[in-house]
Amino acid sequence: MGPEGAFSLREGADGPLFCLRCGFRRMRDALMRLLEPPIEALEYELVDIEFAQAGRGGVLRIFIDARARDSSPGITVDDGGAVSHAVSQVLETQGPIKGHYTLEVSSPGFDRILRTRAHFERFVGERIFAELKLPMDGRRRYVGVLKSVAGDTIVVEVDGKAHSLPLERIQKARLRPE
Repeated sequence: MGPEGAFSLREGADGPLFCLRCGFRRMRDALMRLLEPPIEALEYELVDIEFAQAGRGGVLRIFIDARARDSSPGITVDDGGAVSHAVSQVLETQGPIKGHYTLEVSSPGFDRILRTRAHFERFVGERIFAELKLPMDGRRRYVGVLKSVAGDTIVVEVDGKAHSLPLERIQKARLRPE
């Protein structure tokens, strides 16, 4: 897509430019802010973004879902195509990624990531996996039923015991169907 070369994160005349060496988290967050509006305009939710280095370029994976859990049976090929077209237009006009990359649009899958408070609220009652940045009460990993979301804390029931986990302490979380 773009010219060959390393990726770099810096402010350009038209916005941020990205690079692998600068840290994916910063790149991901900036891309999320850039791509959320056009994806939401199409009535989809931007769940997450991944970037994987591949040879001289990379693969930019965008995970989308229907906005409401019961509104559709899932993401179709046509849904992916519509989002891919809209995202490609933004990426081409804004030019945030320099270098070769492949764009992929996908559903989040059965074990979808839980990243925001709204994600957790949407899946109350479901079985999840959550890993904390640092141990709390000697434990970092929790697999159990998401019982509730209150303020900035989720409650996960593991083996009959409720554990309150502050959202800011969660490193990663995803659905964990049985």
